[in-house]
Amino acid sequence: MTKPPTNISTTPPVGSWIDGAWNTEGDVHESIDPSTGQVVGLFHSAGRDEAQSAVSAARRAFDTTDWSRIVQLRARALSDLADNLEARTEEIAAMLSRENGKLLPQTAWEVSLAVEWLRYGAASALTQVAGRAASPTPGVYFHSMPEAIGVAGIISPWNSPIVLTVRAIAPALGAGCTVVVKLPGQIAMTNALLGEVVAATASLPPGVLNIVTEAGNQVAPLLVESPDVDVISYTGSTEVGRAIAAAAANRVKRLSLELGGKTPLLVFDDVQIEAVVPVLVAACTVMNGQFCVTGSRVLVHRAIADKLRTALSAALHAVVVGPANDPNSELGPLVDQAAVERVDRAVEDAAVYGKILVRGGRPEEPALASGAYYRPSLVEIEDLEAPLVQQEVFGPVQTFEVFDDEDEAIRRANATEFGLAASIFTADDIRARRVGREIRAGLVWFNTWGLLTEHFEQSGSKQSGYGKLCGPAAIEEFQNLKYYATAAPPSQ
Repeated sequence: MTKPPTNISTTPPVGSWIDGAWNTEGDVHESIDPSTGQVVGLFHSAGRDEAQSAVSAARRAFDTTDWSRIVQLRARALSDLADNLEARTEEIAAMLSRENGKLLPQTAWEVSLAVEWLRYGAASALTQVAGRAASPTPGVYFHSMPEAIGVAGIISPWNSPIVLTVRAIAPALGAGCTVVVKLPGQIAMTNALLGEVVAATASLPPGVLNIVTEAGNQVAPLLVESPDVDVISYTGSTEVGRAIAAAAANRVKRLSLELGGKTPLLVFDDVQIEAVVPVLVAACTVMNGQFCVTGSRVLVHRAIADKLRTALSAALHAVVVGPANDPNSELGPLVDQAAVERVDRAVEDAAVYGKILVRGGRPEEPALASGAYYRPSLVEIEDLEAPLVQQEVFGPVQTFEVFDDEDEAIRRANATEFGLAASIFTADDIRARRVGREIRAGLVWFNTWGLLTEHFEQSGSKQSGYGKLCGPAAIEEFQNLKYYATAAPPSQ
């Protein structure tokens, strides 16, 4: 039984931001700090009624206001939203770190990146409103214009809710859509702060941007099923993404899906091991391994396998586990105790078909006993069909796999259903590009991992989803392209 701080009982539960006002309907739930097990705050969990109110508000704002028609309004609102989010960076980063367990520097980076993505969205709104014109036949004229598709439903996860939400909000609002965002209850107090940022943005008309928090699973299905929602942008697991795609097919609804990942890290025999190992560790531990592009598979050339195995094992053993707000911590807690049990069970099962190099698991220190902590694990595996190779773990767990040549490295890298990201480490730039071309992934890093920018698209392949987020093409996910044809009037 968790013990709430003394001020919780006197603090009203937070709600959802719907149609320019706070909605405090729905059952009251607790938000738990995974570092301590204590209650952070209370929140009202939205249900179908609140979801329908948000959808109706967004539909009304799209159909009856100038939001979709005046691009200057949208650019100004996105710029104002960026300024207001930037002003609350420290507060929002601290709350997010407290609710989902990510280290404070990582949540601060997330909020700062979201600010830049909002500003990029404002610029895109102003620059990506033109179509094309042509006269392929004398006396006949064609032109095309992009138009906002309508109401966008954005379904975001708890692991990076600010930046992953903004990554879809920015192009959706820039395109002229109105938006309903569904966020999970694990980060309810963070969601409320984001709602406050929206509330403080006077240039956002009521109903244009709605923030809904739920602990259950009523809001997301309504967004997918609703005839008043024209496009869904979902970030989350492949399993749920498949269910959304199946449900959305009934209305032939536009979808953008960024789903699971199983990022391979290919390490060739010409690298400096001491330089690569810290990157491999970061790929496993950043966001506590709860990242769609977590580097969960280390593929290493046999010539350096022994040295890398020893160095990586020692480095993972040395990772400092501790509270998310402790500056000495290198790895915070998982999101909850259920996640710890799930990850630990996956590693325990792997002992049957793999060799445990670093067992990891729950820390033994009494000071960490109340938190959802999990030390990193490393398992050497040869069989490509092994569950730990094929399934997304969503925790600080890596497999160690050995290859003999480029062809085997490529074959192993492509051996899962996922195709979100990959890293290639080699001193040979030509080899990096040659191998990178053969990797079936939407994002390939050379001699690094986790490098992101708002200026280039992010997109998956295979069962990691489809659609584009960030970059010039992102706004197109929320637009229809309409073309017009003109001919000379019939002769009298």
